[in-house]
Amino acid sequence: MSPTRSDRHRRARNERGAASIELVILLPALFAVMFLGMQAALYYHARTIAIAAAQEGARAAGAEGATSTDGRRSARAYLADVGGDALKSSRVNVTRTGTTATATVTGRSLSVLPGWQPRVRQSASVTVERLTAP
Repeated sequence: MSPTRSDRHRRARNERGAASIELVILLPALFAVMFLGMQAALYYHARTIAIAAAQEGARAAGAEGATSTDGRRSARAYLADVGGDALKSSRVNVTRTGTTATATVTGRSLSVLPGWQPRVRQSASVTVERLTAP
């Protein structure tokens, strides 16, 4: 048997304000998920810039006749061109041995949460170019 019109009207009156309570409960959770998504995107972007700068620095330092200073200069130039505000307080460290050149870029990612700036650290290594006898 289907409910009568008065039963439906009475039930609707009892549920008045239910949408407001649901909104109060669900809206903070929705905002938390949204801010976590934005924070993840900002961190990933900073991480991508750091690894690209490290690769650029390692490539420059690994070239034949290059030094670790060349790699450091190349990585810093890349950060100046591409980094912008996405990677703050960035530092570049490049080491070159007889066989490998390694560049490490560290910095801080932007944050949507006040007072918290995630640390980003990325490294790249390449083989040093050199001439060898056949």
